[in-house]
Amino acid sequence: MLQFDEYKVRLNNLKPALDDLSQALDLDAAARELEMLESESASEGFWDDLEKSQKATRRMNTLRGKLENQKKREGEWDDLLTLCEMGNEMEDESLLPELEEGFAKLEEEMEEARLSTLLTGEYDASNVILTIHPGAGGTEAQDWAQMLYRMYTRWVERKGFTYKIMDYQEADEAGIKSATIMIEGENVYGCLRGEHGVHRLVRVSPFDANARRQTSFASVEVMPDLPEDADIVIKDEDYEMQVYRASGAGGQHINKTSSAVRLIHKATGIVVASQEERSQFQNKENCMRMLRAKLVELQMQEKAEKISDLKGVQLKIEWGSQIRSYVFMPYQMVKDLRTNFETSNIDSVMDGNLDGFINAYLKCAATGNWATK
Repeated sequence: MLQFDEYKVRLNNLKPALDDLSQALDLDAAARELEMLESESASEGFWDDLEKSQKATRRMNTLRGKLENQKKREGEWDDLLTLCEMGNEMEDESLLPELEEGFAKLEEEMEEARLSTLLTGEYDASNVILTIHPGAGGTEAQDWAQMLYRMYTRWVERKGFTYKIMDYQEADEAGIKSATIMIEGENVYGCLRGEHGVHRLVRVSPFDANARRQTSFASVEVMPDLPEDADIVIKDEDYEMQVYRASGAGGQHINKTSSAVRLIHKATGIVVASQEERSQFQNKENCMRMLRAKLVELQMQEKAEKISDLKGVQLKIEWGSQIRSYVFMPYQMVKDLRTNFETSNIDSVMDGNLDGFINAYLKCAATGNWATK
């Protein structure tokens, strides 16, 4: 049958790209590294250093996932080719929808994997420290900040990554005053760096008795989590440390001891805080990680501005600028202003389906073809 023959041709045309993907993902090197780590994990004393062993375990899971996903894609290609041959042999048109759906799924998976090969930036493989702050506007903006918090944590869960709350301050009426989470996963900074900026919401406010349309803003900071031995050196005299009693849920302990920590970087005025851990030492450790990340962010911003001056044009990766609009009323639309990628399925986006925006950003970053304002 003609349709099955057409798909057979399309599958054979797709096969070289599937083979090239194995090379681009450097699967041979991944297999060697996995074998080495598995050998180390079987050695005596491996589990004595819990932090090191957990890091190695996460890396092994990442490498296994990379290898298994490519094997899965190759298996899907084989299954689809078999389906073409069955459809031709049996002249069974009822197999066509399964073939169409499977082919589209394979193409989508290959594109996503191909984009992951673009994540070669200095910090792309790092974990992420993500902070959300509401803009001016009181309760409305604070509620919007919490909606974004939910959106990103749902994205983390969808991807099979993990996150840990480093600081979370509830607002008085609704929403949050700020929130900081650590996200761990493969190339998570490379995926999320394009989310850095100001996010704009347009909706009928649930807090307005007159049901008027409101515009709210919230900023999202996406920073790479760096190891202590990174180039950024922070001396004791570089910051002022303040301790205070943590607020919110946590039982008697959290309110009776001054376990919460705030660090103020003297040279830049950067302020970071953590109150989620039970001990002052752990909260200080969280603060140091956030401070290192913010200082790296500052360096990246300064470098971007210098490049902008040299080129005489404004960079599309704009620090602190509005990057995306989420419109609930009078129509439904989420649109990224840098890539022009948009979708009317706003509920899906708010439930963590951000891959379309992330992929569009990576394509534009790789090609330099940004949307013109």
